[in-house]
Amino acid sequence: MRYFSVLMATLLLLTGCSKAIAGVAQVDPRGPATELSGDGFGIIAGDPEAPIQIEIYTEPQCTHCADLQKDFGPQLTRYMNLGQLAVTYRPLTFLDEMPGGYSDRVANAMFLAAGPKTQSTAFQAFVEDLWGNQDPGGKGPSNDEIANMARESGIDTGAVDAIRSGKNALDVQDMAATNFEYLYEIDPINTGTPTVYDLKRDKKLDIYDDNWLSKVMSS
Repeated sequence: MRYFSVLMATLLLLTGCSKAIAGVAQVDPRGPATELSGDGFGIIAGDPEAPIQIEIYTEPQCTHCADLQKDFGPQLTRYMNLGQLAVTYRPLTFLDEMPGGYSDRVANAMFLAAGPKTQSTAFQAFVEDLWGNQDPGGKGPSNDEIANMARESGIDTGAVDAIRSGKNALDVQDMAATNFEYLYEIDPINTGTPTVYDLKRDKKLDIYDDNWLSKVMSS
């Protein structure tokens, strides 16, 4: 697995729900719940039937991924709650030096947080908090610290407790390997994070265009 991590790091361098009240539809302020993608290695935040659907490939220690969340996180939340956007988060862990490291633990916590009891708004807030409190190259947050972020973001109590205990949500190495294969298929030349992919239009989005999100939402 160490060889696999080195390989991925080398490649990187190359490169709403509504409810009816008296007959009037209103946006649910909680937003839709989260769920796993069909392969089990992505986390869908937003209405799975939303007209715009994107994937975000992200690494917990990637500073550019932190910039993406800082700059566009609030807009992502707004579009999710309006029922216009579904975001599938696909974590990667290639910046870990060994299994069980910083990125591994954060990715595992993301999957523990996802589920029918966790609203997309809360999950998106959790992601923004995790990437907004990075320690690239360091030990990263402890399970207690990650759990506290989850609780403050509004994640379900059961999930918070599971995060605090360090429970395994899935085989993180298998998840990371599969997600990297998807990422490589999207762009085998500039393979890195963050990458945002438009699922319906089958294209990689230019996230270095400051208006990329408003453009895809109006397309």
